[in-house]
Amino acid sequence: MADPEHSTTPEEVDKPAMTVGGRRMVDIAVDAVSSCRRTVLVGPTRTGVPEHVMQTRESPAGGGPVAALAAGLRSLDDCADSEGTADLVVVVASDLPFLDAAAVESLIGSISHSQTDAVFARDNAGRTQFLLGIWRRSALRSALAQLDSVEGAPMRTILPPDHLVIAVSGVEDCDTRADLLAARLAVRPSETLEVSDALERIRNRISVLPIRRIPLPDSAGTVLAEPLVTRTALPAVDISAMDGYAVCGTEPWTLRPDIAYAGSSDIARLTEGTAVRIATGAALPPGATSVVRDEHMTREPDGPARRMPTAPQSDDTRRRGEDWLPGTELVAAGAPIDAAVRSLAASAEVFEVAVRGPVRGRVVISGNEIRSTGPLAPGETRDVLGSVLPEYLAHCGIAVVDVTLLDDTATGFRDVLTRTRDVDVIIVVGATGGGAADQLRATLAGLDAETVVGRMRMRPGGSQITAALPDGTVVLGLPGNPLAAVGTAMLTAPAIVDALTGRTVRPPRIGLLSNAAEVRSTTPRIVPVTADGTRWRADTQVRTAHLAHLVGRDALAVIPAEVSADEPVTILPLPHR
Repeated sequence: MADPEHSTTPEEVDKPAMTVGGRRMVDIAVDAVSSCRRTVLVGPTRTGVPEHVMQTRESPAGGGPVAALAAGLRSLDDCADSEGTADLVVVVASDLPFLDAAAVESLIGSISHSQTDAVFARDNAGRTQFLLGIWRRSALRSALAQLDSVEGAPMRTILPPDHLVIAVSGVEDCDTRADLLAARLAVRPSETLEVSDALERIRNRISVLPIRRIPLPDSAGTVLAEPLVTRTALPAVDISAMDGYAVCGTEPWTLRPDIAYAGSSDIARLTEGTAVRIATGAALPPGATSVVRDEHMTREPDGPARRMPTAPQSDDTRRRGEDWLPGTELVAAGAPIDAAVRSLAASAEVFEVAVRGPVRGRVVISGNEIRSTGPLAPGETRDVLGSVLPEYLAHCGIAVVDVTLLDDTATGFRDVLTRTRDVDVIIVVGATGGGAADQLRATLAGLDAETVVGRMRMRPGGSQITAALPDGTVVLGLPGNPLAAVGTAMLTAPAIVDALTGRTVRPPRIGLLSNAAEVRSTTPRIVPVTADGTRWRADTQVRTAHLAHLVGRDALAVIPAEVSADEPVTILPLPHR
């Protein structure tokens, strides 16, 4: 089995730590040689690598690839006494984003069937990758021994005369930031997904937020991360369900002058044949056997109390634990904490809850032409979403912390997408297409964000994008047209909240159209609708440059392609105050 070695060349950017497709290039290199007997990683100490990987440093640090090869070979020789010496050494640089085990095995196969001292890879551009090759250990040791110093020595000084170069696909290295961006773009196919597939992918691919334990009063907008379990019984003791009389034994009852009020606990024990007045919610006095409500009781002047002859033989006592006992699960994990859940938790004596959320969002309105204040110059456009989009997002479960305008520059997008410490979702309006001013997708690729949904088969809103930055922050890119932005947000944002909070996915609200034939299309559409009796009436002519079609409408409908009158559509209710 070959002994792999990884060497890196020093430069300003730590290339092995850079990610492509969410994986560090050093991890890509280690995975490519996972079948080899021993692995030596040369360079700065890395965290997160497998325990079996030995780590060492070239001398001097930053001494170049030949110095790194020498350091790696010394580490292999140090362990040879206990484990024997392999004939082959695999040399792999940690800047090959598409390297895999198959490429390494092809090089090993080539040297195994030849008498050559080394085999190196040639990439698709015709360049020989001298830091991706297989050496015979003796040849590598001999080549290094010939040098007076390994520091700064170029690779050509140790190349054996007898070596092969073979073509290997997918072994291009990343020498520049442009190479890195190209590699990241290459692993991000912009697949157009059906609506249901896109929402399912969002819920499955986006990682949940960490669990927090917070006081119950602070839990608005969060989702239970653990079941809500009662700490006490309800009622905690036997109490009266009605205003009436707490009685002991059988009638007639001698009425005592004291009264049991709610919250009191100093009522003396009842004895057989006695009763006291009792208020709703008051604890039953000791010795009480039942409660008779006021309207079922009769009493002669200065005489005993009796149950009315026509009254039922009922007991208006709420017994301890009648509603629940300690340890009862009241609400399952995944439930949003709304006013009813908060009240229920207080009833169960639960004052701290384990939650995820609330989901915090930042809205970014992109476009050099967008202005929020002041008169418009020719070609400029008023910001008509910054003040209203937070309301639609709040309806979806995202609390917007701020809104900012952003010029269409790569630097500007990079800055805003890396300012994520106080938010969980960044909602970008505009710049999602492929035009000259559309910087969002390229910036996401440059940051090595994972594209969860690249495009959706939907009109309007097909150019939307959902991505996850390396730190887990979600980016939702919305189309620039106002109606398309709102419709896309109403459709996609709830799925993002589901994923981040672990919220239980509820079945969509569905309905039938009263004018399906008038809005039938070859492409799925999001259309404003109005309640029309038991059905919904869709707008037939919709302009997306403004929100006029949301005025007076009850909801948006996600209308399937070639919809029929009896085919249900998904209803997205609009927020109304």
